[in-house]
Amino acid sequence: MIRYDLIAPVSELLIRHATATPNKVAFEDVHRKITYAQLEADTRNLATQYIAAGLQSGGTVGIWLPNSVDWVIATLAAIRANGVAVPIPVTSQPGEVAYRLKDAEIDILVTCRKVIPILEKIKQDENSFPRMLIIKGAKPEYALCFDELAKKLGGKLPAEDIDAVSMLVYTSGTTGKPKGVQLSTRSMLWVNAAGWNPIVGLTKEDVVISPLPLFHSYALNFCVLSIIANGATEYIMERFSTDKVLELLSQDWFTLMPGVPTMFHYLMLKAKETGQSLFQSLRRCVSAGAIMPAALNIEFEKQFGIELLDGYGITETSTMVTLNWPGTARIPGSCGLPLPGVSVRLIDPSTGRDVNSGEEGELICRGPNLMKGYLNKPEATANVLRNGWYYTGDLAQFDAHGFLTITGRLKELIIRGGQNIAPAEVEEIIVQMDGVRDCAVVGIPHETLGEVPVVFIVPDRDTVPSVEAIQDFCSEHLSSYKIPTNRLIIDEIPRTGSGKIMRFKLCDLYESKF
Repeated sequence: MIRYDLIAPVSELLIRHATATPNKVAFEDVHRKITYAQLEADTRNLATQYIAAGLQSGGTVGIWLPNSVDWVIATLAAIRANGVAVPIPVTSQPGEVAYRLKDAEIDILVTCRKVIPILEKIKQDENSFPRMLIIKGAKPEYALCFDELAKKLGGKLPAEDIDAVSMLVYTSGTTGKPKGVQLSTRSMLWVNAAGWNPIVGLTKEDVVISPLPLFHSYALNFCVLSIIANGATEYIMERFSTDKVLELLSQDWFTLMPGVPTMFHYLMLKAKETGQSLFQSLRRCVSAGAIMPAALNIEFEKQFGIELLDGYGITETSTMVTLNWPGTARIPGSCGLPLPGVSVRLIDPSTGRDVNSGEEGELICRGPNLMKGYLNKPEATANVLRNGWYYTGDLAQFDAHGFLTITGRLKELIIRGGQNIAPAEVEEIIVQMDGVRDCAVVGIPHETLGEVPVVFIVPDRDTVPSVEAIQDFCSEHLSSYKIPTNRLIIDEIPRTGSGKIMRFKLCDLYESKF
């Protein structure tokens, strides 16, 4: 069942396919395509340049690029150099980037000319600015050229340690500041060997269309590492577009598509409007990143006549914990069965005892896919990794046949269209505004996005910021998906005796008003 032959160093995987199918296209974007032979050479060249620039084993390489072939090259080169790839969302604002640069102690930053204005602001803080900057396209004098380095012939690379940390993926937490999740090549490729290949059926014969942001662990796993592990071909979209996805799928050469529930919702609505239905080549879609509503899953499969397999996973588990298998034996609304080699338990959070079938409990899991821990956060790591088990903070139920259904969360995380939002991170920004004495951010259900952030404000004076003023202020500090969609005025933020915000009360208040 588990394809152990697909778990190997990145260098070995690339050389394997560059030798067997050198002219086969590995990745393609709107600007160019790259074969396996070219990918092996370019990543080797760039990896040697990283090392020549002083990158040590375990050193960090920030990848701040849009979805592209270049993103893949820069990331795989970091791993081949025995470094740690640190993806940074291309939409990040100065404060968000500066935090990652400093927290991860990024040695080399690979980016593009569109973010140079933000770089100039960050560069004023020399303590957190990388030693080496590589720019795709026109560059300032203090940077090196990406294309030149990727084509500059490199020598022999050191052996990769697939059990060492090779990827640092930041995820929002309830403490406000994002946490760097330390993942190894082995843990990430295990998900492919136990899930994407044997269950979903991803093989060298597949042509994948990827609309996912590559800086997410889900996309990094499925759309980068698993592609090269299986020797498949992939078209990388810079960003998701309903019209563009449907246009590409109508060309009938794609076989698999990963996505998040929001994407599939938009595709279904658009297809109903246009009367578009079946695609001859597309045989299966995969959903992760957020909970898939049962009604959406059923309607999508009926509209397009293809399977949409839902699964459950988080960054800390190298993406996936459970998956639905192909075929008819699926439970609507369920996220499937545990991956082979992964153990899942549901426990009573107050006693730690396992709950019975049909009862709700906190999901904890154990397996080769677990993270090493959070960077620079030993207390947070110890809180969730206990005796080899990862405590997810998610609530779930098992049915009599072992199918898992997520029922809620103990955590405060807001998931908007598959994007994680830490309420405290948004609160830290809004409370700095004039006229705001206190505030709290909660996630409110949304028909297509799953949840959206809404802020409750305790005014400091008679005049309080408007929704538009809050959104404008937040846009200077936060990525667009983190910006609240609405604001409500309240006399006092409900808190526990220890000062923690009782967000469930705010959700109830919002529901009563709307």
